[in-house]
Amino acid sequence: MPLLASILFGFIPMFFFAFFIYWLDRYEKEPKALLTTVFFWGVIVAAGGAFIINTVVGVGVYLFTGSEAATELTSGSLIAPIVEESLKGLAVLIVYFIFRSEFDSILDGIIYAAIVALGFAAAENSFYIYTKGYLESGWNGFWLLVFVRVVLVGLQHPFYTAFIGIGLAISRMNRHVAIILLAPVVGWCVAVFTHALHNTVLEVVPGLGGLAVGAIFDWSGWIAMAAFAVWALWHEAAYLKKNLSEEVTLGTISSPQYQTAIYTSRQTMASFNALFSRKYAATVKFYQLCGELAHKKEQLLTVGEENGNGLIIQSLRNELVKLGPDALTFGPRTVETSRGEPG
Repeated sequence: MPLLASILFGFIPMFFFAFFIYWLDRYEKEPKALLTTVFFWGVIVAAGGAFIINTVVGVGVYLFTGSEAATELTSGSLIAPIVEESLKGLAVLIVYFIFRSEFDSILDGIIYAAIVALGFAAAENSFYIYTKGYLESGWNGFWLLVFVRVVLVGLQHPFYTAFIGIGLAISRMNRHVAIILLAPVVGWCVAVFTHALHNTVLEVVPGLGGLAVGAIFDWSGWIAMAAFAVWALWHEAAYLKKNLSEEVTLGTISSPQYQTAIYTSRQTMASFNALFSRKYAATVKFYQLCGELAHKKEQLLTVGEENGNGLIIQSLRNELVKLGPDALTFGPRTVETSRGEPG
């Protein structure tokens, strides 16, 4: 029972955080299968690999120094940040290389990094809640660790690893060789540094003081990262406004559809109204494709004909033309179809 409860309280909050991050990606949703895969990479590969490597290296440090204090400080401030951020970042790097067509904005980098980090956090939290909480102090310790790991520092790992995603995203959307090579390295270094700083504070500042400082640091960082993600979302909206305006002229989408596509609130209302007209699937897919088209056109501008971007753009246009008659729109005063008829 305590082990099961530890797993539930370790994973369920992280699922909610992951859902929120998925929701944040308003204009061009990343594939659910890919997000699920990186989440469980965090659970199995990153968390499992980190446990093994950290334990082995920690034992080596203890045998070399003979000091528990030195071992804990070295493990927490140096070894764990390097190992954990490298293993989490590896999942984002795989997406960067193998699924490049799904990695086309800074927000994408943040999302993939945050999701793999939440998988890691889910496994790590379950372990600590059970071993450091219940086994050492019973149910009182259990609930204390739930509060600490979920509430106080529940978003620490997404904050650190997001820098890796940002670095890879900057590299992805750039043509300058120096930036392509350096941005991921800088992102990884910042992720390791922020992780190490958090762990060092907990090691150096004793008791509740260290926990309070660490929590303030984590939450300040996450709030700043959330603000940055909102900026990235605004930047994506600018992609849509710029790259979809041409599609109205070409006849790919109508003007009301364009006005709906560039505002997430209007997309949401159009989808809600579509629930009552049997056009929900077509409406949701239509605006998802609008986002994909806008991003693919941006890719064409920044990295050129990579993997047949031009053909993909034309294919997306063809799909939009087919779906257009069934895609509802939402304006300030009326809900309508692409032909201007009542929805």
